[in-house]
Amino acid sequence: MIALKHIREQYYTHVDIVEAAPENVGRNGKYKGVGAHLFAIACKLSWDAGNEGYVQFTAKTDLVSHYMEELSAKMIDWHTLYFDSYGAIALIKKYFR
Repeated sequence: MIALKHIREQYYTHVDIVEAAPENVGRNGKYKGVGAHLFAIACKLSWDAGNEGYVQFTAKTDLVSHYMEELSAKMIDWHTLYFDSYGAIALIKKYFR
């Protein structure tokens, strides 16, 4: 599940919440990459809305390093992260072939 809204006057998409089903959480999840795929969807929707793929979100503290290392998210402050156009394109290409 993902909930987002496009902030057109500031040219980015804000993700309110991203949640994978309990059986898909963590390394032992039934399907791998569900969370990353949800962020790829957000990036694609951002791009389609004219926000050039920019996506901003608040991360749970224990996932900040994961998002930065695995998904190339960038930090605004200690728990607010974003994807720029380059990160968005990488996710879109990976999950939308």
